[in-house]
Amino acid sequence: MSYPNVAELVASAAERLSGVAVQTPLQLSERLSAATGAQVWLKREDLQIGRSYKLRGAFNLLAQLDAGERAAGAVCASAGNHGQGVAYACRQLGIRGRVHVPSTTPRQKRERILALGNGDVELVVGGDTYDEAAAMAAEHAASTGATVVPAFDDIRTIAGQGTVGVEILEQLGAVPDVVVLPVGGGGLLAGVGSWLAATHPGIRIVGVEPAGAASMTAALAAGGPVVLPELDTFVDGAAVRRAGDVTFPLVRDSGAELVAVAEGRVCTEMLDLYQTDGIIAEPAGALAAAAMGEEVLVEPGATVVCLLSGGNNDVSRYGEVVERSLVHRGLKHYFLVEFPQEPGALRRFLDEVLGPDDDIVLFEYIKRDNRETGAALVGVEIAERDGYEPLWARMKASPLRIQLVAPGSAAYRFLV
Repeated sequence: MSYPNVAELVASAAERLSGVAVQTPLQLSERLSAATGAQVWLKREDLQIGRSYKLRGAFNLLAQLDAGERAAGAVCASAGNHGQGVAYACRQLGIRGRVHVPSTTPRQKRERILALGNGDVELVVGGDTYDEAAAMAAEHAASTGATVVPAFDDIRTIAGQGTVGVEILEQLGAVPDVVVLPVGGGGLLAGVGSWLAATHPGIRIVGVEPAGAASMTAALAAGGPVVLPELDTFVDGAAVRRAGDVTFPLVRDSGAELVAVAEGRVCTEMLDLYQTDGIIAEPAGALAAAAMGEEVLVEPGATVVCLLSGGNNDVSRYGEVVERSLVHRGLKHYFLVEFPQEPGALRRFLDEVLGPDDDIVLFEYIKRDNRETGAALVGVEIAERDGYEPLWARMKASPLRIQLVAPGSAAYRFLV
């Protein structure tokens, strides 16, 4: 499969989007710069219309439809952000639209799709994953003749996303050493990566995927898109089970590096962005920044641009964000403790096992009168990561039977 010069398509898309997409700020991150020794800039696409870069690709595609195609309407599948871009573009262009989202899409994103569509867009919630929502959108298109607006796997969408790269270089006024981009299905990386590779081939391009949804890495390893057997949907904006047929060869040919970041690390970066920088980022929005200093190592003094791709985070998710961050940093642990059913057993556990800085944050216990012992699920938060080994040593020395509930295990997913 071949296309006209991608750099030319991106340039045309930039003209098409002029006056529609907002030129979002490019801001120096003092925190990430200090942590890496580099000059790290954040491209704030969380401040784009719809609080995501997705408007760029959606509008670029829909603006190229002819009169007949516009009359037939448009349909898309989305984890949330693409749907907002499609909704706004439909409203601006006078096209009736329909957006399919999986049940995992946060309520905040659903509400914003309807608000941006302003009556011109219908929202349909169904399926557990993006891929299931995409199948429903395809069925609707086949039965109605509506144009499918792919979230990533269409050259027009890809070219629209590539305009982010044009803006970055215009605003920076220089050529960066490294550009770090989040990756879901690969539309952003394919567009920006292809444009950078064609116009500034010396730039190091890095794509960052969630560890539980690294579909592009799997595609590169297999020589083509493959279906991931398991998918962690926490980073919902990048949780794609299969990389795109159109995006894959463009990403491969761009020479981009691919790295994966643990979901807990993403949560820690979300909290750092919020508490230190005053930036509300969704999980996918924090992907690129989360990789800095760990998965992505840069030379001191290098100029680095990280794309903060979206800010549509539902406030109700912050409890899970904090939880995953604490577990990832080794500050929160869960144990099954078998207590003898006798007075003072819990007091001995507190005095002999827990340290002065250890805090019980969860305790679930049901007394069973017909048994000599009863198990309790105990969550312990420690002050420092190094405090775990002494705590575990005291537990092993205790006469109590204590079992660690390991993160990622079946018991952990069931109990916590």
